Amino acid sequence: MLVLLLAGGLSSAVGSVVAPVFPDVIEQFNVDPRWAGLLVSTHTLTMALASPLLGIWANRVGSLRILVPSLVAYALVGAAGALSQGFISMLLTRALVGVASGGIAAGSIGLLSQLYTGEARSRIMGYATSALATATIIFSLLGGWIGLYDWRYTFGLYGLSLPVALAALWTLPRRGQKSADLPQTQGLAKRVRQPDIYPLFLALAAVSAIFYVVVVYAPLYLKAAIGASSLFNGIVLAARSLGAALISALGASRLAKTVGVNGAIAIGFLCMALSLVAIPNLVHEPLILLSALLFGIGFGLVMPNFYSALADRSPEAQRAGIVAIGTGAASLGQFLSPLLFGPVWKAAGGGVFYGAAGLAILVGILNWLKQRR
Repeated sequence: MLVLLLAGGLSSAVGSVVAPVFPDVIEQFNVDPRWAGLLVSTHTLTMALASPLLGIWANRVGSLRILVPSLVAYALVGAAGALSQGFISMLLTRALVGVASGGIAAGSIGLLSQLYTGEARSRIMGYATSALATATIIFSLLGGWIGLYDWRYTFGLYGLSLPVALAALWTLPRRGQKSADLPQTQGLAKRVRQPDIYPLFLALAAVSAIFYVVVVYAPLYLKAAIGASSLFNGIVLAARSLGAALISALGASRLAKTVGVNGAIAIGFLCMALSLVAIPNLVHEPLILLSALLFGIGFGLVMPNFYSALADRSPEAQRAGIVAIGTGAASLGQFLSPLLFGPVWKAAGGGVFYGAAGLAILVGILNWLKQRR
């Protein structure tokens, strides 16, 4: 489990490496503010495309055979970002690291969903979300600290996937990795169109789009508003991840038992919305960090409950593929975030956070109404 959580954490940290130094990168490359967010989110498009395909393939050949090569590719193409000399070359490396990250997500989450069932799976998904959030804490802080010297040095952090690849080869079980034959895999398309499945994909995409508003635009806003350094931006990102890690590991499943899964999700969306509304109204660093922590708590309530519901509604033979499609939907939401909110950022600046808060409230209400039917 530890190796799988480490691998999943690396997949979630793709954007965290870049986000703290993001203002420095776009300044050096002189990128139009409307399109600047693509430097952080391009990998999410290729991850969205690769995760479902690699998840389906993992059903056929075994998740470990997808996971290990993806970890190696992650190190190589991720570190290549340091050699970029302009906007286009940086986009290319970000796109390639997204493919590798999609393979890591498909392999690690696929194995976790296969190895655990029932309440244990719900708990493990909480641990997984916590591990992913913890990884973003570490990489946000490291990326921000290293970025004080030179933003290019931060890309060396992708090389940490190489020892994880070796650990995966040595420790992960090889039994029971293939989970579907061809007819079962072909039935996957029919299953994902069912009314109890596809709304979860849409919800995962929406939550991820909201999350990427703070990843992409909060560092830009804080640098403009209070002159925040790359290190402080990294600390703010880490505070969000800390909130998600704590609630996912300790409180998400307990709260879901007390108020129900949909009640926990609704509370999570409310926390995210309150934090987003607060961002343009805060200038004191301690309050900014508290607001970031609140956002992380909300995100940590929403995501594991959505993933657990997706796994619970998936046939065992198709579970790795369906969960991977869910990961792809989340990645697609991250990619679409700067395309949807970039014009708002260019036109209204801090108003982009009010728009994201409104979307959070809307998705929370729609999910609540649908589940009450």
